[in-house]
Amino acid sequence: MNYPQSAYLHIPFCHRRCFYCDFPVVPLGDSARGDHGPGSNSIKSYLDMLFRDISLTPKGFPLATIYIGGGTPSLLSSSQVGNLLDHLRSHFGFQYGAEITLEIDPASFDKVSLEGFLDAGINRLSLGAQSFDDVVLNELGRRHSSRDLLEACDLIQDSFKSGRLFSWSLDLIKNLPCQNLVSWKRQLLKAISISPPHLSIYDLSIEKGTVFAWKMSRGELSLPNHDLSFDISRITSQMLKEAGFARYEISNYALPGHASRHNRVYWSGASWWGFGQGATACPWGKRFSRPRTRDLYKEWLVKQELALKKNSLDSIEKVQAIPFEDLLIVGLRRREGVNIKDLSRVLGWDNNQLKLNINLLKMFWEYPLEKGWIKQNGWRFYLTDPEGMEISNQILVQMLRWCEALNCSSSD
Repeated sequence: MNYPQSAYLHIPFCHRRCFYCDFPVVPLGDSARGDHGPGSNSIKSYLDMLFRDISLTPKGFPLATIYIGGGTPSLLSSSQVGNLLDHLRSHFGFQYGAEITLEIDPASFDKVSLEGFLDAGINRLSLGAQSFDDVVLNELGRRHSSRDLLEACDLIQDSFKSGRLFSWSLDLIKNLPCQNLVSWKRQLLKAISISPPHLSIYDLSIEKGTVFAWKMSRGELSLPNHDLSFDISRITSQMLKEAGFARYEISNYALPGHASRHNRVYWSGASWWGFGQGATACPWGKRFSRPRTRDLYKEWLVKQELALKKNSLDSIEKVQAIPFEDLLIVGLRRREGVNIKDLSRVLGWDNNQLKLNINLLKMFWEYPLEKGWIKQNGWRFYLTDPEGMEISNQILVQMLRWCEALNCSSSD
């Protein structure tokens, strides 16, 4: 049985909801803390539900990667993080050298809490910076200032250099309102000067129900046009490449040896556990999400516990393959792209079918192949950097049209 060897745990709490955020989060106010004070009772009761969620899952292989995301998981106390890891370890076990990541916010931790997180077993951190510009941070609805961010980077870098921390990542957002090449280059130069071993560079996405979506509907959001967006992507790729970073996935760059192993699980089509409100899991190729609201998540847990194994997580069909088109979508995000021959095994294509279907795919991709935005190497196709990765959505749309033409969904 090919059991998942990775787990994602969602901590929905944060101080405030950022203006671009549509994640299943629960804002508790700027003074919230995990162990005492405002919001602490909500956090403690949620952690109890998270422990129950983990216990519902059948035991399998020890975990190789663990990612605690949010929200703002660094709202938790170090003892709460330690208890969470202990519960996960007692249920699954951890492999030697497991990558254990905690997302942190610059305004939610200090040196003491950072030391506590490391003592609890965290060996990789993901710092939600978003920007070094105070004006931009305010426009994003962020709680931290550039000073908070720089102090956080210093603390983390000290732990990294001393060897207590295996790796860490800095997150930035590009294509923000009123952003131009000059201002974005300043952001990149600042990030490079700090020398994080990993950088995640995300495009701003306007999601329904957010403050930014409301502002856009009123014509109050001035975003970079397509040409400027492409120039920003091009300069990002160029500057980070010159600084020694490799773009191993559309949004992720790493120095040698520091690509996120947990990220690679998502993009490789492997299975993973997902726990907590709104968390997505994909055990044995069966992808599903838990309810996004606190009340519905609690109801879901009770139903799972009452049903025991009849309708519980243990009854998930363990032989169902991840749909072929999903494997293509996540695989094409990676630097190495996708090997169509390997993926087509879930559909049972013989060599003649494979050749005919790939020739048809190349017809759908005729223009991007001609322009050099996507390359072919044997059975493998991959996006070029930055041109192909910048227009990846357009290329993916053509690929899905090809799937529809072939009706190439894997059977249940």
